[in-house]
Amino acid sequence: MSEESQMLNFPPKFRGDLGRRYSSDLGRRGSLPFQKHVKPKFPPTVVVSNRLPFVLKRGPNGNWQRHSSAGGLVTAVAPVVADSGGLWVGWSGLFGKEAEEPIPEADPEDNTPTAGITSAQIFPVSLERDEFEYYYNGCCNGTFWPLFHSMPDRAAFKHEHYDAYVEVNNKFAEKVMSAVRLLKQRSDEDEEILVWIHDYHLMLAPSMIRELAEAEDIHIKLGFFLHIPFPPWDIFRIFPRSADILLGLLGCGMLGFHVEDYCKNFVDCCRRLLGCRVDSTHLLVEHGFRTVRVRPLPIGIPFKRFEQLALEAPRVMGGTQKVVLGVDRLDYTKGIVERVKAFELLFEKYPKYIGQVSLLQVAVPSRTDVKEYQDLKNELDQLIGRINGKFSSPSWSPIRYIFGSISQSQLAAFYRDSAVALVTPLRDGMNLVAKEYVACQVHDPGVLILSPFAGAGETMHEALTCNPYEKEDVCDALDRALSMSEDERVMRMMHLRRREEVNNVDFWLYSFLRGMELHNLEPTDDDGSDPLFMRSSNITPLIVDDFDYLTDFVGPERTLALLLDYDGTLAPIAPRPDLALLPPETKKVLERLSRLKDVFIAIITGRNVDDIKRLINLEGITYVGNDGLDIIYPDGQMYSYPVEDAQKEELKTIKEKLELLCPDGAYLEDKGPVVTLHYRLAPKSSHQKLIKEASQVIRDAGFLCVPAHCALEARPPVSWDKGTAVLHVLRAAFGMEWNSDLSVIFVGDDTIDEDAMRALKGMAVTYRIAASLVKTAADYRLPGPDSVLTLLKWAERHMGERKPAMSAEQYGSIKQHMIVHKEMRSVGPLRLINPGSSSSPPSSPRVVVGTPKRSPMFTSMPRNWSAGALE
Repeated sequence: MSEESQMLNFPPKFRGDLGRRYSSDLGRRGSLPFQKHVKPKFPPTVVVSNRLPFVLKRGPNGNWQRHSSAGGLVTAVAPVVADSGGLWVGWSGLFGKEAEEPIPEADPEDNTPTAGITSAQIFPVSLERDEFEYYYNGCCNGTFWPLFHSMPDRAAFKHEHYDAYVEVNNKFAEKVMSAVRLLKQRSDEDEEILVWIHDYHLMLAPSMIRELAEAEDIHIKLGFFLHIPFPPWDIFRIFPRSADILLGLLGCGMLGFHVEDYCKNFVDCCRRLLGCRVDSTHLLVEHGFRTVRVRPLPIGIPFKRFEQLALEAPRVMGGTQKVVLGVDRLDYTKGIVERVKAFELLFEKYPKYIGQVSLLQVAVPSRTDVKEYQDLKNELDQLIGRINGKFSSPSWSPIRYIFGSISQSQLAAFYRDSAVALVTPLRDGMNLVAKEYVACQVHDPGVLILSPFAGAGETMHEALTCNPYEKEDVCDALDRALSMSEDERVMRMMHLRRREEVNNVDFWLYSFLRGMELHNLEPTDDDGSDPLFMRSSNITPLIVDDFDYLTDFVGPERTLALLLDYDGTLAPIAPRPDLALLPPETKKVLERLSRLKDVFIAIITGRNVDDIKRLINLEGITYVGNDGLDIIYPDGQMYSYPVEDAQKEELKTIKEKLELLCPDGAYLEDKGPVVTLHYRLAPKSSHQKLIKEASQVIRDAGFLCVPAHCALEARPPVSWDKGTAVLHVLRAAFGMEWNSDLSVIFVGDDTIDEDAMRALKGMAVTYRIAASLVKTAADYRLPGPDSVLTLLKWAERHMGERKPAMSAEQYGSIKQHMIVHKEMRSVGPLRLINPGSSSSPPSSPRVVVGTPKRSPMFTSMPRNWSAGALE
């Protein structure tokens, strides 16, 4: 066989100049990228998927037998697990006692990709039948499948389904950690362990696994690949727990999607729903102190295997009639009904094709127990029957319909012998049918018609495209394909085959592992020019200019109120409270800000109010301690929430009981009306037990148990929290209509700060310092105290450069008003501890600064910030 025929396997009449140019071009490209070096040594790998890579069926003797699952994922990944000594976590497909039976070994004559995986490498997850029904049919296929395919009207939202989804993801996470522990025992101390999670069934598992691994100080690399589309923000936010899904996925170090549009959708959702800082150019999301990489990785097929199947398969379609082929799982996203209607239009608009062209539609059964899919099958059956009755002759029918599964050999023959492949899903993550069709064009090449709403449409540019929602467009595309010249068919198919042969499933696997930045994978010669590897892996550090989006919110005249937490916000978290010192640079910026006329600063913390005043030690600042129970104003006057004597006595009893529970390293902090149990320095193994027992002690006494950073607070049961305190401070300083001429920025890092964030929603810009995977009501996330310092520097620059909103005379009047206005300061139940003058405040002119905004919307924002939920 000549070199040309080996390259394309077209018949001689197609191997002229076009074939020579194709062969020459392949020669210039050399070997495929993943073939340029010796096969890389993969790290110990845990692959996690909803199902195991094989199906278990009873054999003639009643024992379980393994039957390898078809598909590119198993073909590509199974050898990695086998060669690396890795493990595969998934559901076995069995329930009850059957699920408890041991996994069998592969048949000795089995030569499928899963044959090299021993039963010891399989970690099955056990699921109850009802649990699986809610998790899989309810949440995965009833909610996520239609929503992620941009069909929200078909999605059903039920709390019990999502609860089952959470529980199953927890089970998978625990099973993964069992696998990780086993690999850790087998591996060298410095060897990386890769955990690779697949698809929408397990979107919460990454953060769960990361949390469990960090608790045990086990270092792993977490990757995720989504095999379906990721929807745009306006669709994704319809899901009530959308933020939870994003946080779950952000537990990974890298996320892979089929095409760049899906990547951008995900990054945009993180920006708008979570308030994360993102880099839309390099597809990066900042989450705490980590940068999560988001990468477009279009999956390929085992090209050579399909090509060989097409060469060996016997001919199954004879005659002179041309065949248009459709191969799909019976699903509403595939557009089969719309395709059949367009085919009917072909005969009405182009009657020359009657008797000359037929549609062969293969529909693989799917979810046959679900009414929606039963209705779809009935609709399709009736439609095909009507069209066949309308156009059929004794020797010809317009549509041949196969409802069932067919062998890969038979499928390859269908691909090879069809004149046109009609791949027109309404929405599809990738659609491998288009790629398989191209691989099987080893003789007289056909024409591929492809929907632009399939991921494959992003790269298979030589295919004819049509809008599956428009029958006329599909009909015209069919006419063009059926009448296309041989030269054009050959040219288009040459380019399609060349691309798919290079970007096959092995290259997809290699690209994913390279994207995970594994140390033991050597780069290939092509990495330097591949856009995937040219992207930055870390988001740029935060700079002052990144906060310029606040310019419109603060404005040229409005007063700025900075409400700031201390531990973890202004000062880094320390092992003990007395070691958490304010950085000198941060103190200098705060001091300069406190001297500006249009800036009001309040430090709102869980510390004792005298303690926080001593640590900051700056004049002109309001200090709020015990998360709002105590307040010291700039004039030295102090207000405290009244705590009953009985509660004080009960607090002493709580303290005595908690002291008995404290293991080594844990200690109590008495803050007056609040007692805090710190357990950061206690052994990690004792944390859960201590939290459970201490919480019980606090709740049994009728007090509020409030979690904090490695701490629990016992607070009196009063309707006064950080949110109430924040509003009180603002009213006391600026009056009941404080929001009319005041821009408020709140920054906190703890669960207790969420009360203030919720209270200020829509009236302020709020930030959560989040180094871990936490859900927050804040509009934005910042990684740590350094970023807060950058924010303060921006405020200093902006407020220092602009023209003051008030004259010196007006400013003095307002300051005096803030100091002596007892009526305004006494709003709520706070009690004056050190009363001063009771005279009424002097009248001060109202400073009109324009119409207040309903919520702090920004007219221009940089690419890497969002207005979060304020939109």
